[in-house]
Amino acid sequence: MTSRAAVILAAGQGTRMKSPLPKVLHPVGGRAMLDHAIDAAEALDCARIVVVVGTHSPEVRAHVEKRLGAAAVAVQDPPLGTGHAVLAAREALAGFSGQVVITYGDVPLLKADHIAPAFGADGVTVLGFEAADPAAYGRLIVGGDGALEAIVEAKEATPAQLAVTACNSGVMAVDATLLFQLLDQVGNDNAKGEYYLTDIVALARRGGHATRAVFADEAAVMGVNSQAELAEAERLFQQVRREAFLAAGVTMPAPHTVHFAWDTAVEGGVLIEPNVVFGPGVSIASGARIRAFSHLEGATVASGAEVGPYARLRPGASLGENTKVGNFVEVKNVTMGAGAKANHLAYLGDGEVGAKANIGAGVIFCNYDGFFKHRTTVGEGAFVGSNSALVAPVTIGAGAMVGSGSVVTADVAPGDLALGRAPQTHKPGWAARFMETMRAKKAKKA
Repeated sequence: MTSRAAVILAAGQGTRMKSPLPKVLHPVGGRAMLDHAIDAAEALDCARIVVVVGTHSPEVRAHVEKRLGAAAVAVQDPPLGTGHAVLAAREALAGFSGQVVITYGDVPLLKADHIAPAFGADGVTVLGFEAADPAAYGRLIVGGDGALEAIVEAKEATPAQLAVTACNSGVMAVDATLLFQLLDQVGNDNAKGEYYLTDIVALARRGGHATRAVFADEAAVMGVNSQAELAEAERLFQQVRREAFLAAGVTMPAPHTVHFAWDTAVEGGVLIEPNVVFGPGVSIASGARIRAFSHLEGATVASGAEVGPYARLRPGASLGENTKVGNFVEVKNVTMGAGAKANHLAYLGDGEVGAKANIGAGVIFCNYDGFFKHRTTVGEGAFVGSNSALVAPVTIGAGAMVGSGSVVTADVAPGDLALGRAPQTHKPGWAARFMETMRAKKAKKA
């Protein structure tokens, strides 16, 4: 296979987003749009990936450097069009021999499978799509021999060309040497004084090089330039994910209310009730049940486990087989052994709950001392009574019990009972006398 490289254009201003967050860092499926573009390039086995950024978005540059390293960054300064942006990547591609695909950091639904057909041919290959409403898109004029004859902008098209529904996505693949030879010939004699990448198609034909178009679904090449388009991209992403999970055997009575992240892994045989939200990093095994209005992120749920309703699993939550995390229970960085239960109204943070242990209502793992996090360990078969506070670091031994309402600050040995509350006292007749006095006072004010 010919070596591949990718140039991802991410230097746009994104002013229509009207957001302090750079456009390409807005998430779709819980992942930055730019990361979706990088994912596609990596899935294509690109030997080099270069992201072209602008000087106005240091956050984008930092994001790329963190993921790919400084060598993957090319800076376009000043911004003078798409052709000029690709030229900014010349140095980063020095010495590369093979084909280069140009993609965009604001096209989050474009995957490797959509791009792959653009590789493998001589000359210039443009990725197009059949538009339901071509509107202002550039038209792909394809000849009878299948060759791409021209890309015509809508404002310059004839009535016959405007009737064409084959449109330009902006994505194209070109041999690296030819790409920069053609770009060196691109001029900026236009209203904006910019250098357009699309001009290389006409230049290639003029030089006797082959030009062709391949096609993807319109949704796959959708670009995002506004908050409304971002919401539409999210809708399309969720639609694809829901359909895939349903086809794999996941039961969802109301799939349109369930939201997945880009990396959510759910096996067939899982039941997901309405209004569940998955953040990144969730894995659900077959036979689990995720009940309504739960939120999961960075969590692993084993077979037979039940989550919710109204539960929250935060990063590091790991539920063993047949565990139960019930309504209004929050679990963060805690491993729960097989059959362990926390049925309602509890916070479990930083620790471990042994197999078949029971965590009562209102139990709190007091994991933070204002400076550091500490761990709580509850042993196998232990029972922690309702409304108890376990002040970490602390260990409740296997088979031990903690009486309701206790504040536990020291380890409890296996099999022991711990009571950490003040003794109950009684004052005979006090309540009756108090109520009689208060009724009299109220009667005087009436």
